[in-house]
Amino acid sequence: MNLEQILNKEELTREEIIFLLGLTARDEIESLFKKADEVRQQYCGDEVHLRGIIEISNYCDQNCFYCGLREENFNLSRYRMTPEEIIETARLITNFGINTIVLQSGEDHILDTDLIAYIIYSIKQKTDAAITLSLGERGFDEYRTWKIAGADRYLLKHETANPKLYSAYHLKQKLSDRISHLKFLKILGYQIGSGNMIGLPMQTIDDIADDILLCKELDLDMAAIGPFIPSPHTPYRLKKPGDVDLTLKTMAVARLVLKNVHIPATTALATLDEEGRIKGLNVGANVVMPDFTPTPYREQYQIYPDRKCMNDNPLNCRACLQIQIESIGRRISSTRGDSLKLSPQQITNWSFK
Repeated sequence: MNLEQILNKEELTREEIIFLLGLTARDEIESLFKKADEVRQQYCGDEVHLRGIIEISNYCDQNCFYCGLREENFNLSRYRMTPEEIIETARLITNFGINTIVLQSGEDHILDTDLIAYIIYSIKQKTDAAITLSLGERGFDEYRTWKIAGADRYLLKHETANPKLYSAYHLKQKLSDRISHLKFLKILGYQIGSGNMIGLPMQTIDDIADDILLCKELDLDMAAIGPFIPSPHTPYRLKKPGDVDLTLKTMAVARLVLKNVHIPATTALATLDEEGRIKGLNVGANVVMPDFTPTPYREQYQIYPDRKCMNDNPLNCRACLQIQIESIGRRISSTRGDSLKLSPQQITNWSFK
């Protein structure tokens, strides 16, 4: 295959995606990265959108093999933030000029429909921020209630598009169900995010190509791609972490295929590589998701160990990120960073302020 021809194609086949993911020559990989950065600039501009994460609970009903929050991790000290703590943290985030709040947790059904709706509504009364929910698979009626309460987006990563691998990692869940949830969320008017992990046990390059194609099929508004990091007290604790270069190649190819989809430079990438965030932003990413979970909760949200910035004061995070982002000629957006696929009228209609 001719690399230059492939990089300049408008649409890529599965075989061409696999070819790009398999590049090994440094000059060819750099050509891929350069093209991805150009496509990012063309479709997304130079703004970097910040999403402030609040990890509201580390309880989880699931037992996923790779995740430190799994139900059978009895070594983890569990917590739930109070509604008042969550609402105050959200207000603090917006004071730093960050206009998207991400409410993230394990699949914790004690955080019931009405409680989450109250938190969403209360944040909307105090701020103009967009609210992203990342609470796992929940009931379809719950999604509807939360949308009415004011939620704007839902992040539900598919992790792998291979149904056999999905069933191996998630003993209680099926890939087909997760896809159904994402499609229903989109019907309700949520801006939807999904994505995959790089380096999961038994994963192949072909699987990663299918992950990118599934993101395209779902017509995502955001695609989060990050490396697998083994966590203690899980069945995969002794497995190797995902490869940083393969993660960056996947992000770059995803940018070529998905074009106007938001792609974050993930915390997991920054955890494996000190320069991970900057590298991600240079190969197609346009989003960073800093953690504003207050102490002592943030130390207990252990999806994987030694997370980047775990011990840093979240109040210093905005200024630190601004220095990094401006060092590569980019700037932090002052907007909510809504889907690049929506018209301003659609965003107004779908947002409850």
